[in-house]
Amino acid sequence: MDLRNQPAASAALPTSSSSTLRNVVAIALAALLVSVAAQVVVPLPLTPIPFTLQPLAVLVVGGVLGARRGAAALALYLAMGLVGLPVFAAGGSGIARLMGPTGGYLLAFPVAAAATGALAGAQPGLVRALFACAVGMVLIHIGGTAQLAALGVDAGAAYRLAFVPFLTGDLLKIGLAAAVMVLAGPALRAKL
Repeated sequence: MDLRNQPAASAALPTSSSSTLRNVVAIALAALLVSVAAQVVVPLPLTPIPFTLQPLAVLVVGGVLGARRGAAALALYLAMGLVGLPVFAAGGSGIARLMGPTGGYLLAFPVAAAATGALAGAQPGLVRALFACAVGMVLIHIGGTAQLAALGVDAGAAYRLAFVPFLTGDLLKIGLAAAVMVLAGPALRAKL
């Protein structure tokens, strides 16, 4: 047995453990960020879906953490809500939220974060970040619209209820998320 290789092997272990711990912390903090954003709720007339800051947080999480960690953070967020933690909009939780009118949005969050992270890449410019966020937002709305249609709402009405009232606000969220990804993303990635 060559003892000269043992220090190198043991030196690699702390780096791996440190990296794993950083990933776990980043994923947990991202899930917490989405949980906090979910508490900003503005009810809208003529639709059962409220305006929240969740989509903004989902796009930022995906864009900053990347596809794999972003999707993991949103999967953790959904798991937290399923076990009864009050992390969904207005302190909601449980399977009923996933089966209700807003469930499609929630279920689309991990996919949207993964797509945003994958399309943005490690160092996105503004145009790439805007494109990645726009795709992520479309995926969120596809989930929301599909859920309403699955609940028996006519497809046209589902589109009018799940997408149209949010268009202006979502354009602002896309711009804000892209700005965070480009301006603060590199510093955040270095720490996470």
